[in-house]
Amino acid sequence: MVLPLKYNIRNLLVRKGSTLVTAASIGLTVAVFLMVMALARGIDLTLASSGEPLNLIVLRNGTTAEMMSDVSRGNLDSLRFLDGIAREGDQPLVSPEVITLFYRARKGQTQGGNIIIRGIGPMSIRLRSGFKIVQGRMFQTGLPEAVVSRRISERFQGLEVGDKVRVQTTDYRVVGLFEADGKAFESEIWADVNVLRNTTRRLNYSSVLLRVESPETLASLAKRIGDDQRLQLKALPERSFYEEQQGPSSDILKGLGVFVSFIMAVGACFAGMNTMYAAVSHRTREIGTLRVLGFRRSSILIAFVLESVAVALLGVGIGVVLALPLNFVSTGTSNFINFSEIAFNFRVTPGLVLAAVIFGIGIGFFGSLLPSIRAARFKIVDALRST
Repeated sequence: MVLPLKYNIRNLLVRKGSTLVTAASIGLTVAVFLMVMALARGIDLTLASSGEPLNLIVLRNGTTAEMMSDVSRGNLDSLRFLDGIAREGDQPLVSPEVITLFYRARKGQTQGGNIIIRGIGPMSIRLRSGFKIVQGRMFQTGLPEAVVSRRISERFQGLEVGDKVRVQTTDYRVVGLFEADGKAFESEIWADVNVLRNTTRRLNYSSVLLRVESPETLASLAKRIGDDQRLQLKALPERSFYEEQQGPSSDILKGLGVFVSFIMAVGACFAGMNTMYAAVSHRTREIGTLRVLGFRRSSILIAFVLESVAVALLGVGIGVVLALPLNFVSTGTSNFINFSEIAFNFRVTPGLVLAAVIFGIGIGFFGSLLPSIRAARFKIVDALRST
């Protein structure tokens, strides 16, 4: 089956104005789709990349977040000496931690959000990769000092080195800023666990982070902790825990992106359809000539569809170019699991670009289908008689 592709290509070049307008409308639709999906993808990758493969996080039974958990000091003593826990010398790699929330206004705004302040012990940093101080120094054990994620410092007021953070009745001095390779910890402030326990008047801990000796030990030790009725605790692989923390935030953004993009796609389809109908009406005699030259109805149908898809691909290119500058731009949203701010980057991944290509081609295909069928149905005599 021969297709009049040269004719379609030359027609696109002749109709530069209408081609660019249609491509631009598709490009804006694709750009919105990519931007919203990149936002959701950023949340997914931030949480999915958090957690170490050999770490378990221990919480109270029945809880899904550290904020609602409670692990007693007696339970902590029992956990320290379980078989299968990795050690450094004679020290088990176990870190009890406490978290609480405090409210802070965002920079340039009167409104703000909740930020997690996490109390950590000496083992916490050994159990987490990627942590590094990028400005100032680490807090000193036993003192009301804190280190703040650089992302959080950039988004909220009064969190620079030298500032004070008031948590209940205690002022914590910010002595350093840190980064953590884009992990979920970059949404937190860290302080000494015992100082924070005293501040919040807590006898117990929010959670316990521990490292096992081998991948084979991970599931067996988690089961042993969960089955021990005396402890009333559950243990989850740290990676699984953070994947579950994605909660509805990412799903809401994805749903919003699909909904908005669908509405815009309908508009882009109609724009493309109007352009193609106009092209068909102005090219009736040319279509008749193609039929006389021996091109079949199916060839004309496919050629017009491909012409529209080519315009759509141009639009996809425009949309990708508009969305790419957002890649790795830092932003934040609320985590509905623990009601706190989660900072993350937009992530325009190859998979999202591929989805945008398919999305754009779909707009071009469905927008051209009816005009292309109309062009293919022209009778040769009627087409040649048209003025």
